[in-house]
Amino acid sequence: DREGQNAAKEARKPWTACKGWDTSCPVSDMVPVSEGLDPTKFNMWLKVNGEEQPRQYGCPGNMIFSIPEIISAVSHVHTLEPGDLIITGTPEGVGAVYPGDVIEAGITELSISISVPIVEAGSIE
Repeated sequence: DREGQNAAKEARKPWTACKGWDTSCPVSDMVPVSEGLDPTKFNMWLKVNGEEQPRQYGCPGNMIFSIPEIISAVSHVHTLEPGDLIITGTPEGVGAVYPGDVIEAGITELSISISVPIVEAGSIE
């Protein structure tokens, strides 16, 4: 919700609610590191409403900070436990989604994807 985020920023109020809502952070099954996969080479993509071309497409190897640097920085502030998620920014292509939209995201090399409907705030009980 970029509009809400901008309004909250202008009012000097927290904008956390604009970045997270019911169904806003879908997560697939965990992939154990022991499988010998190099996550810096994963091609991750995101589509909205069945778009032919991904709206967002990126590879962790292209991030400003490496995965070990991010883990190190976070672990200096927070205790990390197995299964914890560290959520970073996203590649270009950020855009609005609305209740009723369906987001599909995946990792090409793992042949996995998940599909999640966007719901109205507070509609999940």
